[in-house]
Amino acid sequence: MKYALVTGASRGLGRAIAIKLAGNGIPVIINYQSNEAAAEEVKGIIEAAGGNAELMKFNVGVMAEVDAAIDVWEAAHPDDYIAYLVNNAGIRRDNLMFMMPAEDWHSVINTTLNGFYYVTRKVLPKMIMRKHGGRIINMASLSGLKGLPGQTNYSSAKAAIIGATKALAQEVAARGVTVNAIAPGFIETDMTKELPVDELKATIPAQRFGKPEEVASLAAFLASDEAAYITGDVISINGGLYT
Repeated sequence: MKYALVTGASRGLGRAIAIKLAGNGIPVIINYQSNEAAAEEVKGIIEAAGGNAELMKFNVGVMAEVDAAIDVWEAAHPDDYIAYLVNNAGIRRDNLMFMMPAEDWHSVINTTLNGFYYVTRKVLPKMIMRKHGGRIINMASLSGLKGLPGQTNYSSAKAAIIGATKALAQEVAARGVTVNAIAPGFIETDMTKELPVDELKATIPAQRFGKPEEVASLAAFLASDEAAYITGDVISINGGLYT
């Protein structure tokens, strides 16, 4: 069977994407770092709808944890492989750069960029070896395209993900593996709930924040056979905020 691994899938966009992929008949591995109750809730929602889901706990920013968790899963699934990877896990530590602690710089870069490297390098060999190839979907951001004040660390990490997406896509296209990025604008998640919503809505042509389910639908399309000729692309979903 071909499984999907969604990192950071216990909440926000990851949660919505995991539920959407499972609804399309793909068995989903729900990665989480610490909030097991939230991960179990996502698993329960998927199973209640007739889908198949498993939990996989690891910190994407710790290579040893990534390797160990995926090794255990692969040993238990000798005839299966992770054909769909959604690199969603990420954190924000917003601050003006001259006030930014070094820890906040490194933690954001490590989770988003190093996490992408640790997880992708681990699952990519099986995708390349299988004749059906695979799909890699990286969650970038409006911040990585436009740059946002107070997010030099986050903008740097997401811009790097965009560059990595374009490079890796060229490396693996001939093996049937596509690599794309999604760049959401302001989406209704716990990462944006503390923002000045009304003020920001006024800057968005669509006059609203996006919904996690809208991003999940885009991710599901990129994971589908219909998107087989799309690779190395960055697709914005931002209500017209940045075009």
